[in-house]
Amino acid sequence: MGSRFAVVALLCSLAAPAFGAERGGIRFWNLTGVTLDQVRLALPGSGKWGKNQCANDRDGTVDFDERLRITDVQPGRYDVQVREEGGRTCVARNVEVKSGEVFAVHERDLTDCTK
Repeated sequence: MGSRFAVVALLCSLAAPAFGAERGGIRFWNLTGVTLDQVRLALPGSGKWGKNQCANDRDGTVDFDERLRITDVQPGRYDVQVREEGGRTCVARNVEVKSGEVFAVHERDLTDCTK
């Protein structure tokens, strides 16, 4: 009986982090140094940008060092388009997005910036 309980406890402890991560969903971590009012994802090279993920935040922006819940996106690689509140738009290319994890975009990742 005791060994059966130990096996069940071990299995539950191994499964708990996976379930917790899945519940947390995918999140974006803004390490660009500025506040963003648009975060959009597209399959690499497609230029077909999805919805503005900033709509998932209460104030419609994602501040520097803030995390943003990402919805309606499957794990994979994406180009991430961001727009600063001042209007500059840039792209971080081929960013890996994993289920239940946080992916970050740094200022150094940004390319093709336009105002």
